[in-house]
Amino acid sequence: MRPWSALFLSMAFAAGSAAAAPSAPTALVIHGGAGVITRDQLSEADEAALRADLDAALDAGDAVLKRGGTALDAVTAAVQVLEDSPWFNAGKGAVFTADGTHELDAAIMEGHTRRAGAVAGVRTVRHPVLLARAVMAHSPHVFLAADGAEAFADTRPELERVDNRWFDTERRRQQLEAAKDREQRQAAGESIPLPPGAYFGTVGAVALDANGHIAVATSTGGMTNKRWGRIGDAPVIGAGTYANDQCGISATGWGEFYLRTVAAHDICARVSLRGDPIEAAAEDVINRVIPALGGDGGAIGLDARGTIVMPFNTSGMYRGWVKPDGSRGTAVFREP
Repeated sequence: MRPWSALFLSMAFAAGSAAAAPSAPTALVIHGGAGVITRDQLSEADEAALRADLDAALDAGDAVLKRGGTALDAVTAAVQVLEDSPWFNAGKGAVFTADGTHELDAAIMEGHTRRAGAVAGVRTVRHPVLLARAVMAHSPHVFLAADGAEAFADTRPELERVDNRWFDTERRRQQLEAAKDREQRQAAGESIPLPPGAYFGTVGAVALDANGHIAVATSTGGMTNKRWGRIGDAPVIGAGTYANDQCGISATGWGEFYLRTVAAHDICARVSLRGDPIEAAAEDVINRVIPALGGDGGAIGLDARGTIVMPFNTSGMYRGWVKPDGSRGTAVFREP
């Protein structure tokens, strides 16, 4: 696996890292998806491996912040690491569509400028987050999809391209087969619960840099067995990804409900327009608004003071954080 830094540093983005060392507290929070994650189906070895990848993502993003880099660079670096991990539903760990292929989505946003870039239905870009950032930095647009996104990627030689089969993993193939079987049995009238280990995965990162600027990035493979070019909330600015100068949110869960509630923007609007504490805003949207409609999932976020939030209404959410005081950690299940 190519080190994250080699690819990241090869990108010539307009907004580069600052040279000075941090003069104010910084913060970083990441997630690897929320959903049906139970202790009995996650072995100690698997949990250790995925926590190691969460730690690697924290290391990558926090290193950028510690040397005075921008929040935008930090979330880019962190999400690249998560996209290269087979444990999370993004990049190498992406789920299969109903056709047995992979269609990848990503978005990135800088809060104080409201600049944003997003892509959907990407098939051959190893790091969709880099393509989303290239859309933001090198095109007049915000959101490109499918063949158009691929065509734009053709104009960016710094982006690494791979065959769609590079994203294949046996674990995701087994999930596709299980989903197809469940679909057939449901069509025959059976009531089939979601199997253990199934979850709606996404990866994301939110960062606060020493200049007080916030950025957010989200990347996903979508839903197992998806059809018809389905696009969820992750690449939609305001639904699964949003940042302003007071708040940044990356969501994970049943995307249709995050789209309908414009969840990420709702949380940040409560913070920046109504003055709600980010803890209260995120808690209400994730644990009241979305479940009231029948959806589930979680989100990560932070505010301009570096207050980190990680609410979820499922059995687990892969997550990690570095607080302004330098303390850090990772978690999967609800903490006591």
